[in-house]
Amino acid sequence: MGRIRKLLVANRGEIACRVMRTARDQGIATVAIYSEPDATAPHVLMADEAVLIGPGPVGQSYLVPEKILAAAAETKADAVHPGYGFLSENADFAAAVEAAGLIFVGPSAEAIDLMGNKAAAKRRMIEAGVQCVPGYEGADQKDETLVAEGEKIGFPIMVKAAAGGGGRGMRLVAAADALLAAITTARSEAENAFGSGELILEKAIVKPRHVEVQVFADSHGNVIHLGERDCSVQRRHQKVIEEAPCPVMTPELRDAMGSAAVEAARSINYRGAGTVEFLLDASGEFYFLEMNTRLQVEHPVTEEVTGLDLVALQLRVAEGGELDLPQEEVFLDGSAIEVRLYAEDPANKFLPCTGLINFFDTPSRPGVRVDAGIVTGQEISPFYDPMIAKIITYGETREVARKLMVDVLRETALFGVRTNRDFLIACLENDRFADGAFSTAFIAEEFGEAGFCEAPPSARELAVLGVRHYLLDRGRAFDNALNLPDTLLGFTSNEELYTSYLLACGEETYRVIIRAQKDASFVVNVDDETLNVTLRNVEGARAVILVDGETIASTVQLSDDTLHGIVGGRGLDCVNLLAKTRGSDEGSDGRRVLAPMHGRVVEIFVSAGENVQKGDRLAIIEAMKMQHDIIAEIDGSVDDLLIEIDQQVGAEDLMITIAADDE
Repeated sequence: MGRIRKLLVANRGEIACRVMRTARDQGIATVAIYSEPDATAPHVLMADEAVLIGPGPVGQSYLVPEKILAAAAETKADAVHPGYGFLSENADFAAAVEAAGLIFVGPSAEAIDLMGNKAAAKRRMIEAGVQCVPGYEGADQKDETLVAEGEKIGFPIMVKAAAGGGGRGMRLVAAADALLAAITTARSEAENAFGSGELILEKAIVKPRHVEVQVFADSHGNVIHLGERDCSVQRRHQKVIEEAPCPVMTPELRDAMGSAAVEAARSINYRGAGTVEFLLDASGEFYFLEMNTRLQVEHPVTEEVTGLDLVALQLRVAEGGELDLPQEEVFLDGSAIEVRLYAEDPANKFLPCTGLINFFDTPSRPGVRVDAGIVTGQEISPFYDPMIAKIITYGETREVARKLMVDVLRETALFGVRTNRDFLIACLENDRFADGAFSTAFIAEEFGEAGFCEAPPSARELAVLGVRHYLLDRGRAFDNALNLPDTLLGFTSNEELYTSYLLACGEETYRVIIRAQKDASFVVNVDDETLNVTLRNVEGARAVILVDGETIASTVQLSDDTLHGIVGGRGLDCVNLLAKTRGSDEGSDGRRVLAPMHGRVVEIFVSAGENVQKGDRLAIIEAMKMQHDIIAEIDGSVDDLLIEIDQQVGAEDLMITIAADDE
């Protein structure tokens, strides 16, 4: 071991950026590795050097030790930090790094190997006197043996893959008749995910809390813990919200759980950062679950309440230094909460989403930390974990941190892909979460099988969306009419100008009519409801609007025909069905009939389903005291009629669609 001068970070995204920030603060040069889709990712731009290691699939890039070691040799790096995920808990990789004469910023290969197998880890913990969940972790893996052992344990039981984690290869079995099927599917899933079908059985602890303890150890025999984190808010065994300290923790329980975690680390001659995970039941009994031999995703909440930089501690230990931090000098101050912002669709079984990030903005204020691996303009790739960013809030009390997180999420705008932002807000505002009275069953109990389904937008929200859409359209019209006299902009043949929108939000469609007044105010009709809207402040994408006396903040972005919006802290996307996507070739074949100018519909000569021939008059638009005929350009039948008499239309608004005769 020796001083680290150049550190290769064998990872991507927010954790790569996180490690690089500390390395840079300590005067350590950094090397990034990247796949082809990550060529312009923030971690690549942040590093002093960057090496391309392959195409997008992880099996051809981030999971290939030989390519990573070659990158280290090419750049003359002297240390490797694995981050989390990928190869961070791969014993062979850790051994290969050290065999190449490099410093591995993590535990020994032996410790990784031992704790990476749940069966072996549990056997070692039992030997060390750490209380474990009753179960079976034997070498005999025959189906009949597992069924017999399961019946001995008693139901409900958990069937778990001995290797790996993340909820894969894990099944809850309520009765004996379902055990064999669960064993079969769990083994198959484990073999596919981890290359090992070895299973363990454990007595299911009903509705426990998931509490983990952060441990640190150096190569000089010093082992300490840095308090606990509550990670009970989970979905399909994947953590969603984490916090420190645990809301139900007592000093006595913290001492006992911390001592058990320290003993677990000491029993395997651990080195570096590690996390010992426990299940905590309602009676206060806790049981060893597993040990993660790396830096955890949720480590920032520990940093916030201890004031320590865990990556800095990792680097110090990796260089052979002592922790120089006795247990009695570790203090927990205040409370911190972390949420994981995912690119996923909560309304569609939380399926991951991909696409371009059109806009990403989070508020900057005291007590708020954002660890992100993406920026505006970056593509969310299908090759990697859908986590976009971690948002962390700190407060003197848990309630302060919780309310701050709700406020921050309400102001966070991410447009281009669906996210779990609103779902996180719903969790944080739930009474059980606010009271700290929850378990690992929280999400299933509160949101059920249907998952997270949002209520339809209110008339006020639609009024805001309509006005913001109108303002963006007007701005775009101004940009496209630089040579037009100001007196003609917004000209109408009516006494009162109005603009009509047909907004599709989710599965519903709403008619929104905007009547602009002379004093930055609007009269807005949402279906049959009339609202008065006044602009208070508009700064770029953000605006404060008064709707019938209620102040509503909003952030929007118009992308093609889709208006992405955060209205009153709620994410709402809508499509104006009366608009044509600009720059599209669509409509040039006559199938989409567009308004050639801003004006008023005075006559309509066709109806839906009616046959028309090329040259037939479809409608008349009046503008600047002149009438303009709308003529059919093809033979066909009227597929959809989107206009009505006296409706005000804008230039390029979609009026009519025609199904061609040859279709």
